[in-house]
Amino acid sequence: MTICATEDTMAPAGPLAGRLTIAADGSYAARLARHDDAAGSWFPERWTLSGPEPYAVPLQGTQPEEPDSALLPLTDGRVLILRRVADRFAVSLLYPAGPGTGELLLGAVATPRLTLLPPTPGGTLAYALAPEADHTTLWRVHGGANGPERVTRIPGRCTGGAWLDRGGRLLALDRELDGRTKTVVVDLERGGETALLLQITEESNDRLLLADPDSGLLLLRSDAPGYDRLGWGVLGSSLPVRFPECLRPTGGTLTPFAVQPGQMLAPESCAVAFRMTAASGTWLGVWRPSERQLRQHPAPEGWLPGTGLWTADGELLLPYATEAEPCGVARMGVPGEVVEPMEQVERVRAVRAVEPVRPMGPMGPVRQAEPLRTAGQVEPTWAGAGRPRGSMGPMGPMGSHRSAGPEQRPAQPPVEPLEAVEAVEGPPSGAVAESGGGIVPDAGDADNRSTASAQPSATDAEPQHIPGHPQMCRPVPLQEAPLAARQTRWSVISGPVRISGGGCAAG
Repeated sequence: MTICATEDTMAPAGPLAGRLTIAADGSYAARLARHDDAAGSWFPERWTLSGPEPYAVPLQGTQPEEPDSALLPLTDGRVLILRRVADRFAVSLLYPAGPGTGELLLGAVATPRLTLLPPTPGGTLAYALAPEADHTTLWRVHGGANGPERVTRIPGRCTGGAWLDRGGRLLALDRELDGRTKTVVVDLERGGETALLLQITEESNDRLLLADPDSGLLLLRSDAPGYDRLGWGVLGSSLPVRFPECLRPTGGTLTPFAVQPGQMLAPESCAVAFRMTAASGTWLGVWRPSERQLRQHPAPEGWLPGTGLWTADGELLLPYATEAEPCGVARMGVPGEVVEPMEQVERVRAVRAVEPVRPMGPMGPVRQAEPLRTAGQVEPTWAGAGRPRGSMGPMGPMGSHRSAGPEQRPAQPPVEPLEAVEAVEGPPSGAVAESGGGIVPDAGDADNRSTASAQPSATDAEPQHIPGHPQMCRPVPLQEAPLAARQTRWSVISGPVRISGGGCAAG
């Protein structure tokens, strides 16, 4: 599962009530729910998703919560809550305690604005951003030795937030500085050292929306093409960012919220889930970089928009809440990557059987006969370009013809050589390539990149030279061919994704 923090969900303005946040391992979730009383007050609610059926547990205290209180579920079952109290923010942990709710105060952060970041990959720490006029302070609000701790101060105003590795070391943030927005990476193990991560052009505004640590897939938004568009790239790659046309909807907006995990080093096979919003409503979109199309699906009734997670098997889980079922999860099986069927290889021409040998006369010296050719056997041609270097031709028939001894039969005249075998046209099954036996390329696709057939062509001459040991071909690295094929599919309208410093070198 991948949790992303988009620009709209991380905006500090507006209430956070009703938004469901899922823990890093998908075991728990938390949101602010509303009472059915006349006041309609808010209370924290924890969802358990790891069991056979999801269920919700209220974590209400002695007083109702404000609608701008932020929640973050941890993998141990506790829920971190961030409350505004006068000119500061109080940080506490909530947990079920018998019929009531237990609360552990962690401390407070004196700042006018504080925004929780997405759950860390480990699920036990919590971080928050405190933006100010000319800089942003990164806080560790849970997991420190003595309550909330300041990690680093970053020049500029930072928003967003996405984790780039499974260890929780590299944090990507969108930083606005000198009128331009670029994505930077913060190395938490090196004292919060900051380096530039994403820059398509010097004049463009580039924001990171989603990052998958397993495959290295990056979903971003940039105005490098001339206006804001969704694009994708690969972490650590020098290839340019691509902006697919299918991610450019008319009359609506697209927001990625989850990516399929477990696709190690295969970013083009990752399925990405989008929230599609338009005047007609909200629905679901699923996209893979290799398919080049956006599949649209209706959202389940009561879906909490922008929340969900993928399983390793490719199943999409969508939480929903209705009056009949206030805590539910819809499971949606998304079809896998579409693989185009292979082109059928046409049959080769049939070969007529060899004519019988003429009867031998009673007199004459005995000479050893040449090996007979049977139907379907072809003499290899190893000289010239007809045979790939390092490959072996088909083996001849086992054994050899022995001459008759004087004790077996009388002397016979010499045997005349056999006539050449003529090929007979078999039943037509389409156009047959003149090269004989190879894969026939499609006439409509001049660049099908088919591998030439390793079968030799028929010939009437004997082989000129038979090497004692065939030469072995040089092995091709596994990633060489996919990388070469992938280079042809990147857009040329943008520059490379720049990965610099701070432990962000390509793996």
